[in-house]
Amino acid sequence: MLLQTLESLFSRDLNRLKGEIQLYRDERKIWYIEKNIANSAGNLCLHLVGNLNAYIGTELGKTNYIRQRDLEFSLKDIPRTELVKRIDNTVSMIQKVLGHLTSDDLLAIYPVMVFDKEMSTEYFLAHLATHLNYHLGQVNYHRRLLDAE
Repeated sequence: MLLQTLESLFSRDLNRLKGEIQLYRDERKIWYIEKNIANSAGNLCLHLVGNLNAYIGTELGKTNYIRQRDLEFSLKDIPRTELVKRIDNTVSMIQKVLGHLTSDDLLAIYPVMVFDKEMSTEYFLAHLATHLNYHLGQVNYHRRLLDAE
């Protein structure tokens, strides 16, 4: 049951992220930063896609994704269509990987130490879902603030 819930939440929030990216009236503003807003919506999108592909795809799904975290924050001006494609691919990957996990997999220790302590896979997946939601809120606020007419 938890696996279905997590898959539903990841899909919901990644689709909301896609919706936010698509709602920008001016595509260039996806990449704007201003004053104390350190990260653009585009960079937050790249960060979320990279984060989920690394921690769910590579570690749990053995997808061979290679994360380049620095580029998540330094790349600029990637077309909206490419961001949307990356989001869609991430949704598909999560559905596939979580669809193959078992309840025993959730109880197992997550294969990589992330926070300087061991944790269960279910705990870390819950963390990843809340991390996604946190940055989704930032993207929403960024769009409403910096894409206003």
